[in-house]
Amino acid sequence: MGPIYQRVVVKLSGEALMGNREYGLDDAVMSNISNQIGQVVAQGIQVAVVIGGGNIWRGTLAAQRGMERTTADYAGMLATVINALTLQDALEKAGLATRTQTALEIRAVAEPFIRRRAVRHLEKGRVVIFAGGTGNPYMTTDTAAALRAIEIGAGALLMAKNKVDGIYDADPLTNPGARKFSQITHQDAIHLHLRVMDATALALCRENNLPIIVFDLQAQNSIERAVAGEPLGTLVTS
Repeated sequence: MGPIYQRVVVKLSGEALMGNREYGLDDAVMSNISNQIGQVVAQGIQVAVVIGGGNIWRGTLAAQRGMERTTADYAGMLATVINALTLQDALEKAGLATRTQTALEIRAVAEPFIRRRAVRHLEKGRVVIFAGGTGNPYMTTDTAAALRAIEIGAGALLMAKNKVDGIYDADPLTNPGARKFSQITHQDAIHLHLRVMDATALALCRENNLPIIVFDLQAQNSIERAVAGEPLGTLVTS
């Protein structure tokens, strides 16, 4: 099958970057991501990436330990910049032109997020990595992914998970009897409190009719298959 989306946003959680490690980045995972994105770009698909930072820092956990929540969240945004620069390096080593844009201004290492510039990069065949979340505390990188996808006019939001191949009615890693959804609506995902992404991100996608594909990053050629519209993981639509 050929691609059914011409522009996509891939959401990579920090946990997905760890692979089988307990902290940090797995080189094999980074290589796999770079190769998969390269295959998609070679088909003329425009690819943007929103990256999380949970493999390095989680603001909510730091806040639970007593750190001021706003400060903890800003530290988490900086963790996403570390991941973005690492991914940028891996993509460039794979021969892909790449630009990193951040919601927080760090001009020494990345461009500030400017929507029109991001779209222009995509039109030129460059991969754009969005780091720093939305630039606001209390907002997750899931919300940033939904927001950026809507802003740049992406056809779909691809949620790459670590060892979870879709949306379930319970945690499949702890509940062997969890039931997987092949397709579900945004509204039902919100109503059933399914842990695909936070409610703010789901509501943004619902209000803007943005499809979400939730899949296991470690599945073979998973990003390419998701772009081609293969029945992979779980499809969330309006």
